[in-house]
Amino acid sequence: MNSLALINEFLGQPPNASAHGYQIDHILEFCHWFMAALFIGWSTFFIFVLIRFRKRRQPAADHAGVRSPISTHLEFSVVLIEAVLLVGFAIPLWAKRVNQFPPGKEGLVVHVVAQQFSFNYHLPGPDGQFGRRDVSFVSNSNPVGLDPNDPAGKDDIVTTGELHVPVDRPVIAELSSKDVIHDYFVPAMRIGGDAIPGSLIPIWFTPIKTGTYEVICAQLCGLGHSGMKGTLVVDTPQDYQAWLKERAELAGGAQGAAPSPSPGAPQQQPQNKPPQPAASPSPSG
Repeated sequence: MNSLALINEFLGQPPNASAHGYQIDHILEFCHWFMAALFIGWSTFFIFVLIRFRKRRQPAADHAGVRSPISTHLEFSVVLIEAVLLVGFAIPLWAKRVNQFPPGKEGLVVHVVAQQFSFNYHLPGPDGQFGRRDVSFVSNSNPVGLDPNDPAGKDDIVTTGELHVPVDRPVIAELSSKDVIHDYFVPAMRIGGDAIPGSLIPIWFTPIKTGTYEVICAQLCGLGHSGMKGTLVVDTPQDYQAWLKERAELAGGAQGAAPSPSPGAPQQQPQNKPPQPAASPSPSG
């Protein structure tokens, strides 16, 4: 158990697997210790008040109240610590996550399309370009609505439920939704973000440990919300390239599996050629 996240892991938080996660763990750990100190302090004060101002010892009410400035100092100290946590740690950490995205092509860009009750992933193929998507093309076999007529999308990779990413490379996940508001949350990566219909919301993280991690929806999205889970697999660069090759071969096999017309079936006339006239009967016939 990591000594920097003793309470976090005791409360069930999985070990961190991202480059920025230790910062999240530090501030959460400090908040937990601070809340524990407040709980002990206020509980002790409450018990003291019950004993000190019990009826037998204080039969008449004192309407003047506390005259010592100690309580004021304590309350000011609590407010000051909370302000330091918010202004000094939480806001700068949040600003860094939303403003300092990986530059150029350093990051792996993935489109995450949420729906009731699963996550779909859309990755560009070897050409590095995403194919055009349109809601009119959405179907059971085309969950993200890839345009079949767009050449840029011919080599794209689409998966449902499981996403593979390489270790030690920034991952930029652009979140959207097909129906209601969802929340894409990867606890081990200390990252999450809302997927809202009509919006494209980017989040990013850098995985530092290979392994398989749970993805959950952290926004109540319907009766099947509890079962809306997925898997994030962090691979070595070699394993990731092998996975890309496997997915490309599967996609190519699916495209090449279109049924051909049977020998006895009538052939369709070319669209740009007029139909040929029928042959006249033979004079000897």
